[in-house]
Order: sequence, then C-alpha cells, then structure tokens
Amino acid sequence: MNTEPLKDIVIVGGGTAGWMTAAALSTMLNGRYNIRLVESDEIGIVGVGEATIPMIQRFNRVLGIDEHEFMRETQGSFKLGVEFVNWGKLGERYMHGFGRLGQDLATVPFDQYWQKMRRIGKAAPLEEYSISRMAAKANKFMPARHDVPNSPLRDIAYAYHFDASLYARYLRKLAEARGVIRIEGKITRATQREGDGHIDAVVLESGQRVEGELFIDCSGFRGLLIEQTLHTGYEDWSGWLPADRALAVPCESVAAMTPYTRATAHQSGWQWRIPLQHRTGNGHVYCSRFISDDEAASTLLANLDGKALAEPRLIKFQTGMRKQAWNRNVVAVGLAGGFLEPIESTSIHLIQSTIQRLVDFFPDRRFSEVDRDEFNRQSRFEYERIRDFIVLHYKLNQRSDSSYWTECANMAIPETLQRKMDMYRSHGRVVRVDNELFSEVGWIQVLEGQNMPIDGYHPLADTQSEADIADYLESVRSVIAQCVKVMPTHDEYIAKMCPAKKM
Repeated sequence: MNTEPLKDIVIVGGGTAGWMTAAALSTMLNGRYNIRLVESDEIGIVGVGEATIPMIQRFNRVLGIDEHEFMRETQGSFKLGVEFVNWGKLGERYMHGFGRLGQDLATVPFDQYWQKMRRIGKAAPLEEYSISRMAAKANKFMPARHDVPNSPLRDIAYAYHFDASLYARYLRKLAEARGVIRIEGKITRATQREGDGHIDAVVLESGQRVEGELFIDCSGFRGLLIEQTLHTGYEDWSGWLPADRALAVPCESVAAMTPYTRATAHQSGWQWRIPLQHRTGNGHVYCSRFISDDEAASTLLANLDGKALAEPRLIKFQTGMRKQAWNRNVVAVGLAGGFLEPIESTSIHLIQSTIQRLVDFFPDRRFSEVDRDEFNRQSRFEYERIRDFIVLHYKLNQRSDSSYWTECANMAIPETLQRKMDMYRSHGRVVRVDNELFSEVGWIQVLEGQNMPIDGYHPLADTQSEADIADYLESVRSVIAQCVKVMPTHDEYIAKMCPAKKM
C-alpha cells in the first residue's frame, strides 16, 4: 500500500516547546510540509527551564546553530553538572557532573576499583576522578580537546544555562526563516471530525479556523488539545514527588558565573540557582502541605545572591505524565505531555526527545495505531525512568530536621527504583536498561553523594593488586588536577568566545 503523506502541521503554543518543535521540524522535514504555529501574546509561558543536559548540543547541531552565536543571543553560560547542597545530610554537598569517571583499567569499571580502595582508606573522594567535577569546583571551563590523545581533556562534557524566553525568540527567528508561519491569536476551541474524533481545526477568538492534519500540543499545563479536547487523562505521581508549587525570580549577579547549576534543599523543598550572563535565575520548588506560599517566598528571597529583579512568580503543578503522549492525531510536547521537577534539568531534554521520537514515527494520513502505540510505550519508559532518578534524590535523604524530608525518606518507591537500589547495595553495580537517559555514572554519583551504603564490590576487582590499583587511581587523579590547572576560568572563556551584549 502506498503511503499518503500529510501536508499540514499545526503547532499549538509557542514558548520553548513550540519553537523548538517548529525549528526542528522546519529543518528536518526539508520544507516538504506546511508548518504553522499558533500562539497568543496574551498568554504567558512558564519559562523557568533555563538549565539543560549535554544532549542539547546534538539538537543545536542538527539545526545548524553556531554555539557562540547561540550563547551570545541567549545570555548563556556553560554547565558541567549540578551541585546538590543539603540533600544527604545538612551541611553536605556533592556534584552530579557530566562525562565519565576515571579511566579504564582492566576487567571491571573504574568505580569498582575505587570502591575496593575506598574500603581500605586508599582512595581520594570520587569527585577527584572526574574532570568535569573538578573543573566546576575550580570555576574553570573549556570545551573538550579531541586533539590531545589519552587526556582527560577529551572527556569534558557540558550543557548550557540560558534565558528560556531568549532561546524561544532565537528559535522563532530561525524557524520563520525556514518557512514556519506564525499565527497570532488566542484559541477558543478545537473541532473534531466525525467518525474518528481527530482534531481538524482550532478556532481563534477572531473566528479564524486553522485547519491541519497533525496537531502538536505545546500549550503547557493546560493541554488544550491533548486533555481539554481529547480527555486523554493524566497519571499523578505526587505520591512519590509531593512538591506541587514553585516560585521563580531572577536576581542580580554578584559573583563569578559558576559553570554548574546549584540545587539547595530547604525545609520543605529545594531552591535552584542558574547563573546567566545578565542575571541569576532562581526558584523554590516546595510542597504546599508543609509550607505556605508566603513562607516559601521568604525562604527564596532570603537565599538570593543579589537584589531580586521582580516579584516571585507562582507556578502550580502536579508531577506526572499524560496517559498517552500521542492520542489520535495530537502529539503532546513539553508540559502538555507531563511534568517532572527540574532537579536534573530534564524539562528541555524531554521536549527534544519527544520531537525526535515524532520524527522517528512520523505518520502519514493513515496514522498507524502500531506506530502510535510504540511512540507511547517509549515515551512512558523515558518519563518513568527519569522519575525514578528524581525520586532517588528524595528517598536517599538522611535529614531529620523536618517532617517533609522524613516523609520522603520513608515513602514507598517504584519497584523499578527499588531494584536499582538493591543492585547497588549488593555489589555497587548499576545496570542501565534499554538506553535509559541517565547512565551508570549519573546514578553512581547520586548514590554515593547521598551516602548509599553498599555491602561489597565486584569480586573481579581483586584480580588487580592493591598497589597497582593505588598507582592507577593516583595517576588518574593527578593528571586531572594538572589539566584543571591549565584551563581558563568560566568567565574568561565566555568573555573571549561568546560575550552577550549588555542588557
């Protein structure tokens, strides 16, 4: 049977999700489809997703984006990881850094040799075997150097911090240059065709009908098409992730830009800190059962680097995911598809991965049910595995200073997460399933950073002598330290390569 290609794609909503989708499809579909984006200047965007993970580099490369131009246009800075403060015990801190740990030695992974030597007091802290973590700690930054063989400089992995509204504006300019038509207007309703219930048009306040064959819902928490029209249903995960509100506020920058995001745990939630060239982004994620909005705002404002540049903006949410990310001829992207706390900066990645999945299973006019089912299966797997990683941070806390943290430590957790923790407790092993987002290195850093006890290590680590392993660990540690010494500071690198215009 010949395929019947679609012609008209309608994106509902702008912001980061809408313009990432528009820019990607206008590039990857090679101008063969009519792409229109409907948004209203009257409707605000959440716009708190200003930190990313390294996969954003791949997205930008596909779009042909020049990194330095992109950083200048979005007031961006670089990110080597996330620092967690007070998540294990009060006063403790650790970093989940990007990139690898150590270097390969022989039969088993690097971390297993480290576990062996740590038990006998002959290993440095885990962070000293990660160039990303040590560079972040020293406020240093440079991209990976692939022209230096056998050097940790090859292993530098990074992402970005940027102003989400400026990023959307930057992508809009790119998408419109590649043929995307923007339609200004507020959508009042959607209409469905008889028979199969597919959306056939959205209707604006002006009465204009915008017809299409494939609709992409980027309307945020409202889920204008996926939920308000198609009643797809939402799976609530607040039993595992009870925070239900956030307050966001920018403040003046008063210190050197750190090349990492910071997440600081407070009494009833946690606070993010994201350094940009023109300001610092901040927010307090919290559970309204344990703290009032006014108290949460006071906590946020008392822990800023500099003067607040606006009043804190309240965002209400429910953690979870849509029961189907693709229903009939509607695909939900971004907050329309679900919400997970931004503790590991996955919000923009979930937009990116949903766009790629749509390209992988791009429909024709028949809208194959088997393709749609596989799309939804993969979407669910991705959300659930990211959920588990975020829940881990809460479950592993040892805080005794508030009922919120005690409740989190004592909660029942998903079976998939429990199995992961049990495996690590046994022999320090992490098994990555079906290419889930967070690698073994990410899990190890959080498990160790929050004091997960283990009963033993891989027995084959004993095939190497203690003396050989000690020499190996010290050589890795010392070479990383030397590399970090010669790196420029984060501020120096930005000032030389991608300074933004003063605002």
